[in-house]
Amino acid sequence: MKDMLKDPMIVRQMIMDHYQYPRNHQLLDKGEFLEKHMDSESCIDDIKVQMVVKDNIIKDIRFDGIACTISTASTSIMTELLMDKTLEQAQLIINEYNKMINDVDYDEDLLESAIVFSNVNKQANRINCATIGWEAAEFLIEKSSDDNVK
Repeated sequence: MKDMLKDPMIVRQMIMDHYQYPRNHQLLDKGEFLEKHMDSESCIDDIKVQMVVKDNIIKDIRFDGIACTISTASTSIMTELLMDKTLEQAQLIINEYNKMINDVDYDEDLLESAIVFSNVNKQANRINCATIGWEAAEFLIEKSSDDNVK
């Protein structure tokens, strides 16, 4: 399966599917959601990511806004990967994703379908697009961790 996710045609299909039909792509106006707004100086990306954490587990994660294909697809895949994970598991996945984006050895098994972005580092102008949603999630995880300590 992992090798399939590196086939250029499969990569393109998966990215386009998550762009055209993004998962968890609707913000909710509920007080239980933490929210982080992210935008890019170099692209149209302007998104909000929301997260609900209960008992150290990500119970809901979603996003919305205006974003390019890579940003939308990457954030959509991220929401699927992080849903129902503990904060520690989610942070580990984000760390591995960042390693992949920075062309450092990473654990493909943890990243599952996110490995379709393994070649983003070859296009420096796309790195921010591929990481903007992930940065928002990392911020929300840190905020949730801080809130749990209090």
